[in-house]
Amino acid sequence: MATDYRILVVDDDPGVLRLLSIRLKSNGYEVATAQSGEEALANFAAVRPHVVITDLRMDNMDGMTLFENLRKQHPTLPVIILTAHGSIPDAVEATKNGVFGFVTKPFESAALLEQVESALRLSGVVEPAGMATQNNSWRAEIISRSPLIEDVLRRAKMIAPSEASVFIQGESGTGKELLAKAIHNTSGRSKRAFIAVNCGAIPEPLLESELFGHKKGAFTGANQDHDGLFKAADGGTLFLDEIGDMPLALQVKLLRVLQEHLVRPVGHTQSLPVNVRIISATHRDLEEEMTEGRFREDLYYRLNVVSLSLPSLSERREDVPVLANHFLHQLAQKYAKNLKGLSQEAMEHLVSAQWPGNIRQLYNVMEQVTILSTTPIISYDLVQQALRGNTSGLPPFADARRDFERGYLVKLLQITGGNVSRAARLAKRNRTEFYKLLNRHELNPGIFKQAR
Repeated sequence: MATDYRILVVDDDPGVLRLLSIRLKSNGYEVATAQSGEEALANFAAVRPHVVITDLRMDNMDGMTLFENLRKQHPTLPVIILTAHGSIPDAVEATKNGVFGFVTKPFESAALLEQVESALRLSGVVEPAGMATQNNSWRAEIISRSPLIEDVLRRAKMIAPSEASVFIQGESGTGKELLAKAIHNTSGRSKRAFIAVNCGAIPEPLLESELFGHKKGAFTGANQDHDGLFKAADGGTLFLDEIGDMPLALQVKLLRVLQEHLVRPVGHTQSLPVNVRIISATHRDLEEEMTEGRFREDLYYRLNVVSLSLPSLSERREDVPVLANHFLHQLAQKYAKNLKGLSQEAMEHLVSAQWPGNIRQLYNVMEQVTILSTTPIISYDLVQQALRGNTSGLPPFADARRDFERGYLVKLLQITGGNVSRAARLAKRNRTEFYKLLNRHELNPGIFKQAR
C-alpha cells in the first residue's frame, strides 16, 4: 500500500476524474484533481505532485501542452498520458519526447497502477533528502531518498556540534567527502575553512610537507616557506581521506599533532599551535590493517572517536533514479545537450546494475551517455554499452531468497556447533521441518561439529 505520494489527475471529464481518484485513493495515494491544463498549472505549487496523470485530448490546453509546461520547471517529474485507442500513435510519439508512459481508455486499474508504481520507482521524483531548504542546506550536496542515508545524516547532525574526531567508513565512490563537508557545514566551525586531502594521492616524501608545512630551504625545491594544510585549516575542519594509505612513519607524527595540537613544519625548530577538527575516512578495514601492523592502534582510537558508515550504492538502489536524473540535468547543461530523460528500460537497467564504483561510477556512466546520445531520451542500448553488460547486481527474487535461507542456516549451525535441536529452537522451527531445510540446501550438521 503506497503512502505519502501525491498524484495530480487532469481530465475534462468529471466522471473519469472521479473514477481515477477512487482507484488511486484505494491504493493509498493522495490525489488532487484538475479539469483543465490551466487549472493543473495554477494548483501545481500547492499540490506538489510526485506524478501527473493527464488526458491527451482536452479543450484549450491539451495533455502534451501541459507536459511541455511542466517539463520546463520540473524536468524529472513523470507524466502519464491517458489516451483513447485511436490516439495511440500520438501517445507513442509523446513517450519519445519525454512522457513517462501512457494508458489507453477505457483503462484497466492494474495497468494504471503499474505505470504509477513504475514512475515512482524509476523516476526519482520523490523530493530528495538533499534538497536545500532553510533547515537542511548543510546537506544540500547529498542527493538521496534512502532511509539508510537519512539515518547516517541524522547521526552526523548530532555529532557535528561536538569537537569529536569523526571516522567515516565506506567503499570508494560512496560520498565520504560530501558527508565530511556536511558535518563541517552544520558545526560551529562552518565559517572557517574545510580542507580535504587524499592521503593516498600524494607521494610519501611530499605528504609530511603538505600536511605540516616546511621552512624555506628545508629540502631541494623548498624555495619559500609553506604553511601546510593543518595551518590552512586552523579554526576549521581538515578531512583526511584514505587515511589507511598513510605511511607508518607519518602516522606517528600525526598522532603527536592530535595529542599536542602543535605542528612542526619540516626544517623548523619550533612547533606552531593549531586548532583543527579532524574527520578521516577510508575504504580499508583499519582493524585488519592494525592486526597486520600497517596502522597504529593508538592513532586509530584518536581518529575513531565517533564513526559513521556509508552504504554502497547497491544497498540504496532507490537512490539510483534520483542521482541519475540529477547528474543528467547537470551534464546536459555542461555539454549543451537537449536531453529530456532516460527511457523506462534504460532506468531499469541502471537500477539493476552492480555499481562496484558506486556514485562515482554512476556519474561516469551518465556522462558517457550524455556525450554519446543523439536523441532527447537516453536509450536502453546506450546505457547497456556504458555499463558493459554489468547488470547482475540485483538477483532474481528466488535466487536471493535461496541464498539468504542457506546463509541463515549456516549461521545457525555455526552458532550451535552443528546441534540441530538448538538450531531449530533458535529458528523457531520443529526438528523435522529444520532437517528438511538442511536437506534442501544439502547442509551436513556433522561438518559444523567437526569444525569446533
